Amino acid sequence: MEKTVLARIGAVFFVIWGLAHFFAAYQVYQTGLAGSPSLVQGRLFQEAFYIFAFATTGIVLAIKLNWRNSRAGFWVNALIIGIGDVPFILFVLIPGYAPFWPGILGPVLWIAGMIFTGLGQKRPIRLMQGSQ
Repeated sequence: MEKTVLARIGAVFFVIWGLAHFFAAYQVYQTGLAGSPSLVQGRLFQEAFYIFAFATTGIVLAIKLNWRNSRAGFWVNALIIGIGDVPFILFVLIPGYAPFWPGILGPVLWIAGMIFTGLGQKRPIRLMQGSQ
């Protein structure tokens, strides 16, 4: 399979990841609206904004860089989405504050995106001239 096709499959996974996180951001925002004005409500609104920002960034990077099989896009999206998903896995999913399903969906989409864009980045090994 052509490497660009693999990178584009990965980009699609990142876009789906971002769309799922738009929904998650909306849910966190709605949870904040249900509470009374307080520090907790403010932090929920802040978290909704962060999730929205990570989702938007992940989608833009997927469309602009991963779709074109950019090596920089691979690493930047790996870092950005990792910063967004690893704390969720550690502090929300593992302790059981969110149900495993559909909570695991975001990390699965992230890993799938990483695998496919990573396969798209794989370059052939070139031996130095004159070496066997």
